[in-house]
Amino acid sequence: MTVRSSSSAAPGRTGARRATDRPASLGHAVAVAVAGLVLALMVLVVVRLPWAGDLGMHAATVQRLRHSPFAPGNPLVDADTPSPYYSPWMLLLGTVARVPGLSVFVVLRLAAAAGLALLVTGVWRYARTLSAHRAAPALALLSLLLLWGTTPFLWSGFPGLNSLALTVSYPSTFTLGLAFHFWAWLTGALRRGAGWPAWLGLGTLWAVILLCHQFSGVVATVGAAATVLAARTGRAVWPRLGAGLLVGAVVLWAWPYYDFFALFGAGTGLERVHRVLYGHPVARFGLVLLGVAALVPRARRDRRDPLVLFFGLGALVVAAGWLSGHYSWGRALPAALIPAQFAAALEAVGAGRRRLRAGWTALLAGALLLGGWTQVGTLGYVVPRGALPAAVEDRHRVPWTGYHWITPWVRYGDVVMAEGRAARQVPAYGFYTVAPGYPDFFLPDEERRVAATGVYFAEGTSSSVRRGIEREYGVRWVVDGGGVLDGAGLRVVARGPKGQVLYAVP
Repeated sequence: MTVRSSSSAAPGRTGARRATDRPASLGHAVAVAVAGLVLALMVLVVVRLPWAGDLGMHAATVQRLRHSPFAPGNPLVDADTPSPYYSPWMLLLGTVARVPGLSVFVVLRLAAAAGLALLVTGVWRYARTLSAHRAAPALALLSLLLLWGTTPFLWSGFPGLNSLALTVSYPSTFTLGLAFHFWAWLTGALRRGAGWPAWLGLGTLWAVILLCHQFSGVVATVGAAATVLAARTGRAVWPRLGAGLLVGAVVLWAWPYYDFFALFGAGTGLERVHRVLYGHPVARFGLVLLGVAALVPRARRDRRDPLVLFFGLGALVVAAGWLSGHYSWGRALPAALIPAQFAAALEAVGAGRRRLRAGWTALLAGALLLGGWTQVGTLGYVVPRGALPAAVEDRHRVPWTGYHWITPWVRYGDVVMAEGRAARQVPAYGFYTVAPGYPDFFLPDEERRVAATGVYFAEGTSSSVRRGIEREYGVRWVVDGGGVLDGAGLRVVARGPKGQVLYAVP
């Protein structure tokens, strides 16, 4: 009788294991390579720093903190008011901007690089807390950037590739990166039973996140709540958790640049702006349904799965905003989207039958390709328009040109009468406008300023009325793009793109 030794069976098992590992290694290499290409694109975007949206607001904030770090006043208009834009992150950027030779736009490029690095490393760390598979972080990053919808969607705090290309220098990107690190740190603290210093540090970080970008702070808070609920911790953790929350509340209360808790009364002024977040959900977020489907087996395996709880709490906040008419709560949408995107990525590398994983991987790859094509217009920010194929150029959003052409005449602190897009860009260079280009909860006479600007640019307004508005608000310059002010007694100083004119006030 022949006895088969254990060593004689080893080669067969080793060969089978190697055959199984080969597709996994190939998938890991492909995921890392694609993620690397996407990140290379984002690095080139950071160099270009395309301007659309709120870049002028953040540039103006850095301008004020650079010139007057302790009493910056309103970032947009010549008024002594606090502002929620004066966060710890922006204060640091304002300090960096005081270095001789650094322009505000160079500082914003540095902010973009830091925010992108923080986001990528945060996604990597958080994915590692959910899966040990080597491809999990790269797939999670690709899902976060590409798994959105079939219509590009741009909004700060929503890190789709196209949106991130225009918001990478915003505080929302930096804050969301901090949030991923916060969740990873919190998960580790719960698993290893961290001591008091770790929990006090977590409470401080939570407060910093809320101060830097309040809406992303809500997302971070929802994710943290889901992490704690999923951990099944003992009673020993609760006093430390409570101490961390108390420290965070003290930091929020002590921040000197604005009253954080006063923001709870700002909702009514923000609902109209944010109602659009609830429009066209399938076109904007339809591909995330793949992630919602991936949450189902995770819930079956463990009803207290952190991603399942994260998605449920986020969806609850967003639904409550819709039902109650508090549309600003729609800014919590990433709290439902992010866990679904991660679930879609992790299901492709999770445990289970090989055929099932292969089918799921194929679905995820198809969804990522479709999402990538939807956002392919991002290439236009780094490739000259003439070199883009027509199909890609059609999906590209042309960035704004800026108002550098008025800087030879207008000086820091001068008041410029402007409206529309000009009012959103002019403060980036250190100038003030009469009416803020963005809603300002802390500006008591905002409505009066908006009304005065409307009267000034209205056809038929008399010269005497315009002179009175100029005197009241200290206006020295006017930017007009509509030709309304031709023959209005103003001196033409310079002409800019698209028929815009810089006038000097007599």
